[in-house]
Amino acid sequence: MAGHGKEAHPHGADRLCEAGDRVYSRAVRRGRVSRDDAETVPCLVELALLHPDPDDMGWLVPTSPQEVMTRLLREMHEHVASTQSRMGSAVSAFEWYAALGGNADSRAEGVAIRVLDGLPRIRAAMDEATEACASEVLAVQPGGIRREDELSEGLHRAMALRRRGVRMRDLYTHVARHGQGLLNYMELMGDAAEARTLDEVTERLIVFDRTVAFIPASADRTIALELRHPALVDYLVTVFERLWRLAIPLTAPLPDTGIEGITHRERSIAALLAEGHQDAVVAERLGISVRTCRAHIARLSETLGAASRTQLGVRIAQAGLDGPPRDPELQPLTAPGPGIPESPTDR
Repeated sequence: MAGHGKEAHPHGADRLCEAGDRVYSRAVRRGRVSRDDAETVPCLVELALLHPDPDDMGWLVPTSPQEVMTRLLREMHEHVASTQSRMGSAVSAFEWYAALGGNADSRAEGVAIRVLDGLPRIRAAMDEATEACASEVLAVQPGGIRREDELSEGLHRAMALRRRGVRMRDLYTHVARHGQGLLNYMELMGDAAEARTLDEVTERLIVFDRTVAFIPASADRTIALELRHPALVDYLVTVFERLWRLAIPLTAPLPDTGIEGITHRERSIAALLAEGHQDAVVAERLGISVRTCRAHIARLSETLGAASRTQLGVRIAQAGLDGPPRDPELQPLTAPGPGIPESPTDR
């Protein structure tokens, strides 16, 4: 971004330049910095990390780190939602174009998009791609805890890749952390594989060497698309990389919600309920059973003091659980108790 005649600082608030880091840190420690000290880092003003002191325009005061973190979390939340929406639209478009291919001479297209009908054909194509893979595999694995049979089905491919020094990166939902089978699998893979988790991920995706990708083309995953068109594969790789940067390493703990009595998963459920989703949809997106989802909703209701689903929606909004975490300095994140006045919709 522009630097008003100074050296440009092309970055965002999530990754400050060395000079910006130094000046902003000093401003936080001291409460303000002079305009002269900040002249070489116009990025801090452009990113709203520093702003004029209303009592003395010769000084700049810092935006609190808590407020900056809240802003970044909000941007991450919006970015993930947008990316997942675009991914769903792209998959629908692939299916539509693939269906048209049977009605015309599509010898050229057949190389770019191939429909694999039936599990035997899918597995054979995956085995072929595995044998040809030389450097990298990217995978998105939706659903919850990975079953032993799912992990075992692809184990021979993973071991073959590991022996050839191929790097593997996998994205799962946070729920997958609770499966011992996945932990055993990652231990077996050693340094060859790395896994990260998110609240939600896209539909299943596997990309070999950034040249061929596989995505499901039916709800039961008995039909798949093999994609070799460079533009399509590049798009899917971009989606994966952006989700990867937002995900949390499997070896790292999930962040605390900042609200006593409410877990990370319950916060995710609350946000989806606030968007108007039914229990079954919430469960599917988070990779848990409907029964487990409803048990979490019951605990949410009890913690927030809600006697009905309508009242729960109000309590979720009051507690700030309907979106990204709020700035704790501006509004404490505490569960509302019986002392909070009822709204007209509570009755």
